[in-house]
Amino acid sequence: MFIFEGSEVGCFWVCGERERERLTDEWPAEERVVMQPHATEVARLYQTEFIRSARAVGVLWAVCTLCFAVIEVVILIQPSWVGTRELRFRGGGGTPPQAGTLGLFEVCVESDWPMPECKGSLHTLTPLPAFQSPAVLVCMSLTMVWASVGCLCLFRFCNAATVYKICAWLQLTAGFCLALACVLFPDSWECAEMRALCGDSVASFSPGNCNVHWAYVLAMLGVLDAAILSTLAFVLGNRQDALLPDDAKDGEVTGLLLEA
Repeated sequence: MFIFEGSEVGCFWVCGERERERLTDEWPAEERVVMQPHATEVARLYQTEFIRSARAVGVLWAVCTLCFAVIEVVILIQPSWVGTRELRFRGGGGTPPQAGTLGLFEVCVESDWPMPECKGSLHTLTPLPAFQSPAVLVCMSLTMVWASVGCLCLFRFCNAATVYKICAWLQLTAGFCLALACVLFPDSWECAEMRALCGDSVASFSPGNCNVHWAYVLAMLGVLDAAILSTLAFVLGNRQDALLPDDAKDGEVTGLLLEA
């Protein structure tokens, strides 16, 4: 879009709405007939390109939201938040240390069977007594994320900007709950289950003979994921109205996004 200094044609693109109307009225009738359709066509072209870009980013955001919901399920049910270190045991009649992992609902210890022996109540979703607060927070985070996944169906019926903002608040709340769970979990390590698995040197924020395992790391990455997804949803929601033509903001938002 070129602007010529001292030219009324350049001012047509950068001036306000009233100034454009004044300049258009002053032009000869033949130029008005040619200029107005051309300006409308250029504006429609740019808006269509923006709408297509917004739809592509929105689809990527929806796919990442679904993946995040699946990750939340894995974080909740996996007994791999903490695990024992690989220690060298020297003989001499002593009892070798137990090897196993611990999660919010179960404690799993390696045995002679191919599968570890797990103690807990995963089937009834009853968390270990020391980890009830982190488990409740992870469940709340999981509920919020899946609620945002369910809100994706509302794009067919509601204003897209409103749906994006609802999902953004849900994901932001989910990230806050998950972050709080990641803080409270190591604060609850001084319990009987951790002492039986990791030794008597266990204390709050000190796992003793154990290490943090992949499920806890995945939970911390989930906090970052929730922050990114909620920020992207807020951006898409705030820009959604600006990406659409003026005559489509009142009820044709979804239709234009699907047809672009």
